[in-house]
Amino acid sequence: MTQTEFLNIVMPFKDKVFRLAKRLLVSTEEAEDATQEVLLKLWNNKAKMQEYKNVEAFSMTMTKNFCFDKLKSKQAQNLKIVHSNYEDKSMSLQKQVELNDSINWVEKIIEELPEQQRLIIQLRDVEGYDYNDIVDILEMNATAVRVALSRARKTIREKLTIKHNYGVK
Repeated sequence: MTQTEFLNIVMPFKDKVFRLAKRLLVSTEEAEDATQEVLLKLWNNKAKMQEYKNVEAFSMTMTKNFCFDKLKSKQAQNLKIVHSNYEDKSMSLQKQVELNDSINWVEKIIEELPEQQRLIIQLRDVEGYDYNDIVDILEMNATAVRVALSRARKTIREKLTIKHNYGVK
């Protein structure tokens, strides 16, 4: 496999690998390192790449496993929380503050979810994977994925409702 062929296969989902790593590790630097490690492992095994049914799902599984190993290591104690802030110059300052506040609340709620629900919400609602891919990546039963996703969404909805007092007159 040539470098160009490898890049054509891997580059379309490179950002998804990074976002999953960032969701699990929180630190941008650690997520970048994890992404680099996963891509390096894929490159080193490029000869076997045709054997994989779904290279993207395989790389997401590699990312998940790498991040879990990283979190289990002693280095996990030293991880720093680093948030990148999205800035849109055309938005008024008040709207920007409200948007950032809402995003921060949702991120905080997602971080409080059980690990399995947090992963599933990341893969489904952030990355846009379908249920079959999530089943393959997390090696779970399809029904369990749907139930965990439903519970995660319900928890997020309930906590946002409490936070913003929606529906209270």
